[in-house]
Amino acid sequence: MHDHDHDVAGGRESAGGKRGLLIALSITFFMMVAEVIGGLISNSLALLSDAGHMLTDTLALGLSFFAMRFATMPATENKTFGFYRLEILAALANGTILVIVSLSILYHAYHRLSAPQPVEGALMLGVAALGLLVNIAGALFLMKYRRTNLNIRGAFLHIIGDALSSVGVIIGGIVIFYTGWYLIDPILSILIAVGIIIGAGALVIESVNILLESAPSHINIATVAAEIGNINGVREAYHIHLWTITSGVYALSAHVLIDDQPVSRSRELLDDIRSRLEDKFKILHSTLQLECEKCDINPVCSLPVDTERHR
Repeated sequence: MHDHDHDVAGGRESAGGKRGLLIALSITFFMMVAEVIGGLISNSLALLSDAGHMLTDTLALGLSFFAMRFATMPATENKTFGFYRLEILAALANGTILVIVSLSILYHAYHRLSAPQPVEGALMLGVAALGLLVNIAGALFLMKYRRTNLNIRGAFLHIIGDALSSVGVIIGGIVIFYTGWYLIDPILSILIAVGIIIGAGALVIESVNILLESAPSHINIATVAAEIGNINGVREAYHIHLWTITSGVYALSAHVLIDDQPVSRSRELLDDIRSRLEDKFKILHSTLQLECEKCDINPVCSLPVDTERHR
């Protein structure tokens, strides 16, 4: 018996999230152009690193926007769960891009440590300050949706990483303007890159766990089994599989051993189990096999069949 309830999750924050992504995409693109120009004129690696980060932000936000757009497409005969996983793939791509760009920044910063180059501190400071304001504005548009959608969280991390980069560049601009210590530029680039790698690494790990259909970290399978077993008429729940379809959308399949009863009462019991799963664990999709005899063979069940009855 199946319970398909994807539409509830599909529209939960889709419109607002897409609108926030589109606004953040627009302002990030224009700021990226400004930072590229400012970085070339000022000869600041930190500023160019921030511009490179903003380039990946532009690509990531665009990827996130189109992933959310296509994720709301209805399920098909071949894609029976719909296209929700596009959001997870976009989050994985975003995290991977961030790690690659950060490693590139570390490489260039290493070479500048041995041969510091002069930097125009005043211009570096001005462009970075403008970049910080833009990043704050973009983050505000996405903040509301970052906890319920892994894809938006990836885009949000991009912008937060940029904001931290801008703060670092501002500090570097001030130091260079007043002291002329150019070594601060590659040092800040390294700190920025390491911070980005830490956040992006966590995003990649979570995305991979979802694609591997791992159980959600905050839901304990034994607790779920106990909760189902406490329902009147249920003796035991076993062979439980629990996974994440997309951010906040959890699915479950299980064998449920029930008391011997008329088939007409099974629907009421099934509704009770589904309601409990949704209320307690936010599991919106459940596939439950009701049994009066326990199937001890895993994964194939082989209950005895009365051959005489079927002759």
